[in-house]
Amino acid sequence: MIRLFNIENGIIRETACSDTPDLAQVQSAHWIDAHEPTEPERELLTGLLSVELPESDDVEEIEASARCFVDQAGIHVHSLYLSPSEGRHNTVTVACILQPGRLITIREGDIADFRLLRLRARRGQVSCSNPADLLVTMLEQKVENHADTLEDIHRQLEQVSHLVLEEKDSELYQAISKLARLEDSNGKIRLCLMDTQRDISFLLRNLKDMPAQDETLREIMRDVETLMSHTTFLFDKINFLMDSTQGFINIQQNQIIKTFSIAAVVFLPPTLVASAYGMNFEYMPELKWLLGYPWALGLMLISGFAPYWFFKRKGWL
Repeated sequence: MIRLFNIENGIIRETACSDTPDLAQVQSAHWIDAHEPTEPERELLTGLLSVELPESDDVEEIEASARCFVDQAGIHVHSLYLSPSEGRHNTVTVACILQPGRLITIREGDIADFRLLRLRARRGQVSCSNPADLLVTMLEQKVENHADTLEDIHRQLEQVSHLVLEEKDSELYQAISKLARLEDSNGKIRLCLMDTQRDISFLLRNLKDMPAQDETLREIMRDVETLMSHTTFLFDKINFLMDSTQGFINIQQNQIIKTFSIAAVVFLPPTLVASAYGMNFEYMPELKWLLGYPWALGLMLISGFAPYWFFKRKGWL
């Protein structure tokens, strides 16, 4: 699907068009957003704009030289975005091609940042003077959304912390599962922030003739550095809660082993007495004794109660 946007009086607005936009609309658009473009749509953009659209494998390339570069088509920036899916976060790379009067974005999957940007554009809330300004606005909104996601992770960690450290008989194995998901999300946010740092550094080097974006990019860079420190704090908190959870699980397991050990020690003396009187020797002193059976039962009870009383007095129970 191809969506077209134009800058009108310093505001970006979506242009109403059919499923297959015509030649004039595409050529005059300031922002062309290609969401999972079909082969005919890719051929249309390639022919009209004289731009070879990158393939998915090229977009996902992790080498710095492949993700950010300049050629005759314009400035290429392949930026990493978060894509929430079923309670988890995935990473999706968006290919951005900045030309003198046009910004082209090619992406796969549904990205919340772009949904929000389209919603703000419909309301006339996205101000920009040129496509380069729009690209900077995208990066700024991306960092703001990462900050919101980190705040949400922090709130969830507070809930897990209460579950692990304060509640009795809590589901510790469930807490480990939650911590694993939060650690994965925090790691992917950190990866996106590191990618954004690289993108901003690249743009600062290649947008020198556009000083209006320079200060904004530097402010975004400072925000990214602050968020990187916050992800480190969250990693430390997750590791602390994970260690605490595993420690409490070990304590519970040790308590179970302790119970079995004490039970074995308590029943060992009665078993010894029963074994002694269960032997089939012909001459045994208590064999024909009238009180032999009550004597044996009483001796087993006393020999079992004595270790229990000793452990209780020592505070081991």
